[in-house]
Amino acid sequence: MRKARILVVDDTPANIDILIEALSSDYTVAAARDGAKALAMARREPHPDLILLDVMMPEIDGYQVCEQLKADPATAGIPVIFITALDAREDEARGLALGAVDYITKPFHTELVKARVANQSELKLHRDHLNELVEERTRELTLTQDVTIFTLANLAETRDPETGSHIRRTQAYVKRLAEELSIQPKYAAALDPHTIELLYKSAPMHDVGKVGVPDAILLKRGRLTEEELVEIRKHPEYGRRAFEEAARRLGKTSFLRYAEEIAYTHHEKWDGSGYPQGLNGEEIPISGRLMAIADVYDALISVRPYKRAFSHEDAVNLILEGRGTHFDPDMVDAFVRIQDDFRAIAIEFADSEKEIAVMSGEG
Repeated sequence: MRKARILVVDDTPANIDILIEALSSDYTVAAARDGAKALAMARREPHPDLILLDVMMPEIDGYQVCEQLKADPATAGIPVIFITALDAREDEARGLALGAVDYITKPFHTELVKARVANQSELKLHRDHLNELVEERTRELTLTQDVTIFTLANLAETRDPETGSHIRRTQAYVKRLAEELSIQPKYAAALDPHTIELLYKSAPMHDVGKVGVPDAILLKRGRLTEEELVEIRKHPEYGRRAFEEAARRLGKTSFLRYAEEIAYTHHEKWDGSGYPQGLNGEEIPISGRLMAIADVYDALISVRPYKRAFSHEDAVNLILEGRGTHFDPDMVDAFVRIQDDFRAIAIEFADSEKEIAVMSGEG
């Protein structure tokens, strides 16, 4: 186990020498003789595990040093023990109020200092170990979630083998479109970075409900009959039910909420003519409105057994035609601004050389 790193800060060399002699056998000890040097050393990697800090120093006193340490996220977690000649209760109260974990008055007994340092450094190392365990567990859970998402999404896609990299393209479209909208004050609060990341992860689940559609309809190469259209339009409801059941078992997490919204509402239209609910305008969740543009654009530029791939320019024009009817006008405007990014994503995750040629204007 590594030795804890102690930073001693005092403008009196004799005090520094006493503390280094008392602590160096058990700890890795460094020293600073002024506040500015102490702050620079504390911010340098690897950070100290504990700081012994004098109060009365020239230019920047110990209280100011502690205040700056606690204001900086990189150093806020470092325990600070004041060692000072200021022995009034109000001085000790001020130091503790600034975030110090202990307050020792001079003249000090080295055994007392060693005991206080041992207690605080052990607590710090234990806390760091717990944080590492939590971070590792969080990484494992995140990886498990991501793998589960793609497993389920790919399972749905195997029912419709012509779609290929559709899920990767559409999730990238959703993220880029959300990022563009987040610049606008109207959407800044709703599309913060955490929410955008959840939308990115949830987007692959938009067609998971297709697993409930019969193969004869889902894999049909020709135009669907009215009865078959009714059946395939049930897939948003199938998706919603799947996520509702997951929420009953796991709790209503943010991820499940967005996944359910996207699965259930990405076929709604701005003018209320979509399905399955016929929602109108901003009744449609932002997630569903984002997915609608991503899904339609990708369907237009992709080769299908029953259709050719549209050029990027034709796809953009068709989405423009749907502004205010099929699609949210704000989102169409944002889409037009970043249309070259959509084209780049389509090329990066293209299913075939033919699609790359079409998107590049060579087909």
